[in-house]
Amino acid sequence: MHKNPSPEEIRNLLESSRTIAVVGLSENPRRPSHEVSKAMKTFGYEIFPVNPNLSSPVLGKNPHSSLREVTAPVDIVDVFRKSEEAMPIAREAVEIGAKALWLQLGVINEEAAEYASSRGLTVVMNRCIKVDYARFTPGF
Repeated sequence: MHKNPSPEEIRNLLESSRTIAVVGLSENPRRPSHEVSKAMKTFGYEIFPVNPNLSSPVLGKNPHSSLREVTAPVDIVDVFRKSEEAMPIAREAVEIGAKALWLQLGVINEEAAEYASSRGLTVVMNRCIKVDYARFTPGF
Protein backbone atom coordinates (compact mmCIF):
# COMPACT_ATOMS: atom_id res chain seq x y z
CA MET A 1 0.00 0.00 0.00
CA HIS A 2 1.31 3.44 -0.98
CA LYS A 3 2.58 5.72 1.77
CA ASN A 4 2.70 9.43 0.98
CA PRO A 5 5.92 11.36 1.52
CA SER A 6 6.47 13.07 4.86
CA PRO A 7 5.46 16.73 5.26
CA GLU A 8 9.16 17.65 4.97
CA GLU A 9 9.50 15.72 1.69
CA ILE A 10 6.33 17.34 0.30
CA ARG A 11 7.62 20.78 1.30
CA ASN A 12 10.96 20.07 -0.39
CA LEU A 13 9.18 18.89 -3.54
CA LEU A 14 7.02 22.01 -3.69
CA GLU A 15 9.97 24.33 -3.01
CA SER A 16 12.23 22.69 -5.62
CA SER A 17 9.58 22.54 -8.36
CA ARG A 18 8.64 25.28 -10.80
CA THR A 19 6.46 23.57 -13.43
CA ILE A 20 3.21 21.64 -13.09
CA ALA A 21 1.43 19.79 -15.89
CA VAL A 22 -2.22 19.56 -14.85
CA VAL A 23 -3.92 16.55 -16.42
CA GLY A 24 -7.65 17.18 -16.60
CA LEU A 25 -7.44 20.96 -16.24
CA SER A 26 -10.83 22.47 -17.01
CA GLU A 27 -11.50 25.85 -18.61
CA ASN A 28 -14.45 26.26 -16.21
CA PRO A 29 -13.28 28.51 -13.34
CA ARG A 30 -15.72 26.78 -10.96
CA ARG A 31 -14.05 23.37 -11.38
CA PRO A 32 -11.51 22.33 -8.71
CA SER A 33 -8.84 21.69 -11.37
CA HIS A 34 -9.11 25.30 -12.56
CA GLU A 35 -9.26 26.80 -9.08
CA VAL A 36 -6.24 24.81 -7.84
CA SER A 37 -4.23 25.51 -10.99
CA LYS A 38 -4.98 29.22 -10.83
CA ALA A 39 -3.82 29.30 -7.21
CA MET A 40 -0.62 27.41 -8.02
CA LYS A 41 0.04 29.88 -10.84
CA THR A 42 -0.32 32.79 -8.40
CA PHE A 43 2.18 30.99 -6.13
CA GLY A 44 4.72 31.22 -8.96
CA TYR A 45 4.41 27.88 -10.75
CA GLU A 46 4.23 27.58 -14.53
CA ILE A 47 1.10 25.62 -15.38
CA PHE A 48 0.72 23.41 -18.47
CA PRO A 49 -2.90 22.42 -19.22
CA VAL A 50 -3.22 18.81 -20.38
CA ASN A 51 -6.69 17.98 -21.64
CA PRO A 52 -7.55 16.73 -25.16
CA ASN A 53 -10.98 18.36 -24.92
CA LEU A 54 -9.57 21.90 -24.69
CA SER A 55 -9.13 23.99 -27.81
CA SER A 56 -8.25 27.42 -26.43
CA PRO A 57 -5.77 28.69 -23.84
CA VAL A 58 -6.44 28.15 -20.14
CA LEU A 59 -4.73 30.36 -17.58
CA GLY A 60 -2.79 31.93 -20.44
CA LYS A 61 -1.33 28.67 -21.77
CA ASN A 62 -2.19 26.63 -24.83
CA PRO A 63 -3.55 23.19 -23.95
CA HIS A 64 -1.84 19.90 -24.72
CA SER A 65 -3.68 16.69 -25.52
CA SER A 66 -1.11 14.57 -23.64
CA LEU A 67 1.94 14.95 -21.42
CA ARG A 68 4.12 13.98 -24.39
CA GLU A 69 3.16 17.25 -26.10
CA VAL A 70 4.58 19.41 -23.31
CA THR A 71 7.98 20.46 -24.61
CA ALA A 72 9.25 22.12 -21.41
CA PRO A 73 10.58 20.08 -18.48
CA VAL A 74 7.79 19.10 -16.09
CA ASP A 75 8.48 18.87 -12.38
CA ILE A 76 5.06 17.73 -11.14
CA VAL A 77 2.26 15.96 -13.01
CA ASP A 78 -0.92 16.88 -11.12
CA VAL A 79 -3.82 14.54 -11.91
CA PHE A 80 -7.49 15.58 -11.90
CA ARG A 81 -8.88 12.44 -13.55
CA LYS A 82 -10.77 9.37 -12.39
CA SER A 83 -8.71 6.93 -10.36
CA GLU A 84 -8.95 4.24 -13.04
CA GLU A 85 -7.36 6.64 -15.57
CA ALA A 86 -4.22 7.22 -13.50
CA MET A 87 -2.08 4.35 -14.80
CA PRO A 88 -1.60 5.64 -18.38
CA ILE A 89 -0.83 9.07 -16.92
CA ALA A 90 1.78 7.53 -14.60
CA ARG A 91 3.41 5.87 -17.62
CA GLU A 92 3.54 9.20 -19.48
CA ALA A 93 4.89 10.99 -16.40
CA VAL A 94 7.76 8.50 -16.24
CA GLU A 95 8.29 8.75 -20.00
CA ILE A 96 8.65 12.56 -19.97
CA GLY A 97 11.00 12.52 -16.97
CA ALA A 98 8.75 14.25 -14.45
CA LYS A 99 10.01 14.43 -10.87
CA ALA A 100 6.66 13.72 -9.25
CA LEU A 101 3.20 12.30 -9.80
CA TRP A 102 0.54 14.04 -7.71
CA LEU A 103 -2.88 12.37 -7.56
CA GLN A 104 -5.42 14.91 -6.30
CA LEU A 105 -8.00 14.35 -3.56
CA GLY A 106 -10.14 11.34 -4.42
CA VAL A 107 -7.69 10.01 -7.02
CA ILE A 108 -6.41 6.71 -5.65
CA ASN A 109 -4.60 4.17 -7.78
CA GLU A 110 -2.12 1.87 -6.05
CA GLU A 111 -0.84 0.41 -9.32
CA ALA A 112 -0.04 3.85 -10.75
CA ALA A 113 1.61 4.93 -7.50
CA GLU A 114 3.78 1.79 -7.39
CA TYR A 115 4.69 2.10 -11.07
CA ALA A 116 5.79 5.73 -10.76
CA SER A 117 7.57 5.38 -7.43
CA SER A 118 9.45 2.26 -8.56
CA ARG A 119 10.78 4.35 -11.46
CA GLY A 120 12.06 7.17 -9.26
CA LEU A 121 9.14 9.59 -9.11
CA THR A 122 7.91 11.03 -5.86
CA VAL A 123 4.25 10.07 -5.58
CA VAL A 124 1.64 11.96 -3.60
CA MET A 125 -1.82 10.38 -3.62
CA ASN A 126 -5.25 11.56 -2.48
CA ARG A 127 -4.02 15.02 -1.45
CA CYS A 128 -4.61 18.54 -2.76
CA ILE A 129 -1.47 20.32 -3.96
CA LYS A 130 -2.97 23.74 -3.14
CA VAL A 131 -3.80 22.73 0.43
CA ASP A 132 -0.36 21.19 0.92
CA TYR A 133 1.33 24.27 -0.50
CA ALA A 134 -0.49 26.41 2.06
CA ARG A 135 0.21 23.92 4.85
CA PHE A 136 3.89 23.16 4.24
CA THR A 137 5.38 26.24 2.59
CA PRO A 138 6.86 28.78 5.00
CA GLY A 139 5.59 32.31 4.71
CA PHE A 140 2.31 31.41 3.07
